[in-house]
Amino acid sequence: MCGIAGVVSQNDSDNISAAVKKMCHAISHRGPDSSGFWEDINQGIAIGHARLAIHDLSDQGHQPMLSQNKRFVISFNGEIYNFKQLRKDLEGQGYSFFGNTDTEVLISSIEKNGFDNTLASLEGMFAFSLWDRATSKLTLCRDRLGEKPLYYGWIDEKFIFGSELRSIEKLGLNLEICEESLSQYLYYGYVPAPRSIYKGIYKLLPGTYIDLKVNKGIISKEDFSASNDSIRSTLR
Repeated sequence: MCGIAGVVSQNDSDNISAAVKKMCHAISHRGPDSSGFWEDINQGIAIGHARLAIHDLSDQGHQPMLSQNKRFVISFNGEIYNFKQLRKDLEGQGYSFFGNTDTEVLISSIEKNGFDNTLASLEGMFAFSLWDRATSKLTLCRDRLGEKPLYYGWIDEKFIFGSELRSIEKLGLNLEICEESLSQYLYYGYVPAPRSIYKGIYKLLPGTYIDLKVNKGIISKEDFSASNDSIRSTLR
């Protein structure tokens, strides 16, 4: 189990690095082995990670992790069951690896084979954030069964995402209880996805990913497990 956290803000006065470090501290129990942080001040994005080391205990598994060509930045929570076969396939294409983590295999496959092809090849449980530095696009993705959680939404003109609500709560933003979610909780005993207990904060549905194009504020959502039809929505 690891923890993911991140903030996107186009307001230069926002201290997004401090915000993400607070978020990571709130979910440090998810990844006690190490924590990491990456940001692009010019694009107004910061990504954090709390790591639980499994396949490689060395620093080669440190996250957020950059692809070898430095285009992609990933914060990954979960386990890719077939990563050894994917690694072997990539090595057959002449790719070499620095460590022994499934995270490096995942981001290397995205770099080499593309995002869609990589998703189609994955077997595992996961949630991750992927930042494409070439296109200024953030992608949040969740496995087909939804074993790993991921929350996201717009609050106070900031796009925020994290593995747990407590990381978002630590930011001290204007979170409001969603009355409909509260009614559902009292009726069902839980809040059905994609809602959370807070207005503007959602659970990423199993088997889906969303793309955020920075500076545009448009989310495109695509279910990679069942359909290639895109659904575009604005969450502001």
